Formats: sequence, C-alpha cells, structure tokens
Amino acid sequence: MKYLIAGLGSIGRRHMRNLIALGEKDIVLFRTRKATMPDDELAGFPVETDFTAALKKHKPDAVIVGNPTSMHLDIAIPAAEAGCAILLEKPISNSTERLGQLESAVKKSGSKVLVAFQFRFHPGLMRAKQLISDGEIGRIISAHVHFGEYLPAWHPWEDYRQGYAARADMGGGVVLTQCHSLDYLPWLVGKVRSAWGFTGKLSDLEVDVEDTAEIGLRFESGALGNLHLDFNQQPPAHRFEIIGTKGTLKWDLSDGATRIYRASAESLSISTGREIKAGGEWEAYPLPENWERNVMFLEQMKHFVAVVRGEAESACTLEDGVRVMKLISAVHESQKTGQLAQL
Repeated sequence: MKYLIAGLGSIGRRHMRNLIALGEKDIVLFRTRKATMPDDELAGFPVETDFTAALKKHKPDAVIVGNPTSMHLDIAIPAAEAGCAILLEKPISNSTERLGQLESAVKKSGSKVLVAFQFRFHPGLMRAKQLISDGEIGRIISAHVHFGEYLPAWHPWEDYRQGYAARADMGGGVVLTQCHSLDYLPWLVGKVRSAWGFTGKLSDLEVDVEDTAEIGLRFESGALGNLHLDFNQQPPAHRFEIIGTKGTLKWDLSDGATRIYRASAESLSISTGREIKAGGEWEAYPLPENWERNVMFLEQMKHFVAVVRGEAESACTLEDGVRVMKLISAVHESQKTGQLAQL
C-alpha cells in the first residue's frame, strides 16, 4: 500500500513514524516546507510540492491529512475524489463550509475516512465506553469535562504565536483545537440535542482566537453536560466525570486510569419510613504496564492500515467528524447570539 502524507509538522511526523513502525515504507511526502522541525528524518522519501500532481503521479492508496486545520479540505476533497482512503486530522475543518463537497466526493468515490480523534483509542476511554454500554452506572444523568493546557508548552521548539492553534487564519482557537471532548463525550453519552457556549480571549497569551470556553450540552437522552476548555492552565489538567443512576465514572489523563463507583443495592433502594445510607465502592482500571502516549496514536494507525486494506470499518467516520463540526458551530453561534443553539 502507498501512503501520501500532507503536512510534516509534529502530528504528520508522528503518523509517519508510526506507519514505518508498522512496516509501511511506501510513503510519499507532500510539503510546503513551512514546518519548524528539522528535516533529517524525512531524508530518502520522495517529496512533492503540488498535491494534484502528486495524486496523479503516485496514485496513493491512502492520504494522511496533517496540515493546518484551515487547509484540511484542500487536501481531503481531491483525495476523496481520487478514491483514496483518508486519515483526516481533527477537527476536519475550521468551518462547516465545503463539508457537503467532501461528503459528496466520499459518497461518489467510495473513499474510506477515519477522523483522527485518537482518544477513542485510549484504554481508559475504551474501558469507560464498555462500562457504560454494560449498564454499570445505570442511566446517565450528567457529564463533566475539564480540559486545560498551556499553549506555549505544546511545541516548545517553536513560537506558539505562529502555530495554527493561536491563529484564526489557520483554524485555531480552543474550541476547534481541543475538540477531542466534543467527540468523545457524545461517543460515551449519546448524541447532542442542543448547546450553549461562552467563549473569549481571556488570558495574557498573544493569540487572536478564543483561549477559554465554557460549553453546556443537552443530550438526546435528556442528560446534561458541561465542558471547560482553555489554553492557559498550568499545570495542565484533562479529566471527566460521568454520573449515572447507579454510580459514577471518572477518568484522568494524569494517570490514564478509569475509576468506577458502583452504588450498593441498599443505597439504590428508595423507600419511606427508613434511613437510606450511602454505600458502595470504587474500582480502578489502570493503564497497561509500560503504556505511553504514542500507543494510542499507534493503535489508531494500526486501525487505519486495516481500513485501507479493507479489513476493518472506520471506528470514527466522516459522519462523526461532521457531527463534531456542527457542535463546534453551535457553540460559536451561541456565543455570538447569546441563545441556545439547536442541533
């Protein structure tokens, strides 16, 4: 199989290393040469600077879209028209414009798309998904996410002010850039019915995008959710809590473990005329021994290779990615109008 990688910043290089680790060596690079990282590891691979010409010349089986967010569709649409399988970095674009064009191209060519929300391949979230599916915490009542990071620490080798996350013209902003939780929370809880959002540039960071967001969700099930996102927090924190009628789930990126509190039968009983005492216990599901962050990216790439070969169906489809884009748009609409946005 032949792979064409568009964008050789940090994520493009990670995808490239993981492809090579999986034994895939037939790789072509599409470059604008604006990446801020050294070129040493790219030596020996063919390089193209015209994407249309690269598709025609190399006829890749798959295209990996890892360039700045605002440029994703410039690569994804022609790749889909050519019938290539696509690993499309999140979010799939910086707006909902042209999404219909991509959807039409995919439908016409039969192109397979995996949207790169790598947290779906994190053992802790996979465990949470299974526990919820098994009814371990009952019917979900509410869900809460806190996701704060310090933007200048992301890529210490470059000026954060020039990175895509800090620039509106490149599709930056905390809601777009940290949209992982806008994917995994509906994945865990269910589809979203409506949303509200408060966003703003509140920190001292030199960015021209919103760096803080508070988001509220109402799921189709009736459950409620809220998310905090920011580019300013030191030390960083990424965690969630999901509360159900029979218990509570917690996950924290700091140790990667998922924890579940299962309420006792006595604490769940509802009766009059006697005191009900809380009871139950926490159980922790730690990460596998020697697990490290790249493993979820490697597992994602392993899945994508299987999709390209026709051995698996996409675990995160274009439809999933479009749904996240519509949710992002709803948050921005709510901030602009001051009204609840319906999905």
